[in-house]
Amino acid sequence: MAIFERISDLVRANINDLIDKAENPEKMVKQIIIDMEDQLRKATQGLGTAMGSLNQVKKQLENAQEQSNIWQAKAKACLEQGNEDLARQALENKVKQDKMVTQYQDMVNSMDAQVNEIKSQVDILKQKLEEARSKQAMLVARSQMADAKSQMAKTLGNMDSKSAFAKMDKMEQKIADKEAQADAFSQVSGVQESENDPFAQMDKENSINAELEKLKQQMNGNNNN
Repeated sequence: MAIFERISDLVRANINDLIDKAENPEKMVKQIIIDMEDQLRKATQGLGTAMGSLNQVKKQLENAQEQSNIWQAKAKACLEQGNEDLARQALENKVKQDKMVTQYQDMVNSMDAQVNEIKSQVDILKQKLEEARSKQAMLVARSQMADAKSQMAKTLGNMDSKSAFAKMDKMEQKIADKEAQADAFSQVSGVQESENDPFAQMDKENSINAELEKLKQQMNGNNNN
């Protein structure tokens, strides 16, 4: 049956290989589970139909056995009454029922084996479905982590680190120039303030006069010698 060939295909399917080929692994995993659930539903329905057919054949087998027993009893009663011809007719009907019993028994044996095989396939599909469900959260998490790593790699790849550091160096140089200009302005401002300060000017004159007197004394000493 095609449905059970499909079940076998799903059982043998490698979920990880399907994910590798999928554009959206999360949707693919979800779709795999949906497909397996649908196949399990169809397989369960098929199993129910097969079991129903088996039960019908079993009832026919029981009925044929019952009819055989009835004709057996009638043949015995006829012989007890001394009616051999009627007993032979009853036994003829019993033989027909026995043949039907054999046919139905063969059918029951064959159908029972098929039903057991279908049950085994359904059980395998249930097991694989449970495995897929348990893996779903893990696979989705792995997919999301891979997406995050890819996005980070793209972000870092698009970032020009050399250009960024060059801009930082340029800004640092500008700040250093501004600091130097500020220091120069402070020094100039300090000189101007000292030139306008009368106390500073007086200290300056005193220093000059002291140096002048010192120089005169040195020169007079040289002349006396």
